[in-house]
Amino acid sequence: MTPRAITAAARVSLAIAVGAVLFLATTRQPLPDLAALSDKANHALAFAVLAFLADFSFPRARFGLAKAAALLAFGVAIEAVQHFLPWREASAMDVVADLAGIALYALAAPFVTKLPLLRAGRP
Repeated sequence: MTPRAITAAARVSLAIAVGAVLFLATTRQPLPDLAALSDKANHALAFAVLAFLADFSFPRARFGLAKAAALLAFGVAIEAVQHFLPWREASAMDVVADLAGIALYALAAPFVTKLPLLRAGRP
């Protein structure tokens, strides 16, 4: 794959993932298959994936404070929205779990970006 194709695929995937996370965070319907994992593990996994996609969506900048802060702001925004939904509950621990997922990707990023398929997506 060319670097442009990897970036385009990452950006489309990021948009889909953000939409899916937002839907899952605000839906009234419980999703039993996803509930099998703990809620905090779901948050951490979701934000690790979002961090990966954000990193490859904007490959000219390394994964650092700007990307992490944007993702964390998204997590805080989700909790703010949930605060106003009667069928959902906001939780500071969810934001901590989001941060854990972001940190997990930050720790893995130096290794992930060296994978042959993904290395082409980095300048």
